[in-house]
Amino acid sequence: MNYNFLFVCSANKQRSKTGEDYFSNIYPNFNFKSCGTNVKLCQKEGTNPINEEMLIWADIVFVMENKHRKLINENTGKKYVSKIILLSIEDKYKYYQKELIEILIENTKKYFQE
Repeated sequence: MNYNFLFVCSANKQRSKTGEDYFSNIYPNFNFKSCGTNVKLCQKEGTNPINEEMLIWADIVFVMENKHRKLINENTGKKYVSKIILLSIEDKYKYYQKELIEILIENTKKYFQE
């Protein structure tokens, strides 16, 4: 089965983008996208702001912090609550940072059983 995974952080520059890019290389049989919840910041940075199409597309939505889950639930009437997985990864890492990748692997590995 071809699963769709969405990584969500605030600006779609560091954490969620790392998740999308790293796992796309590791698991070519799955689909990955990433986005940010701060629409203004995403527009300023030229990254992907979250939208409902992405939430519909995703089988699993990995959010980095509880505030991202909260924002999604508040703006969608909790329609996607069953898809959301909280990874609890703070906004202190750079794009593709080794420690970030290690945490992403550890917190997501059970979802990538082929």
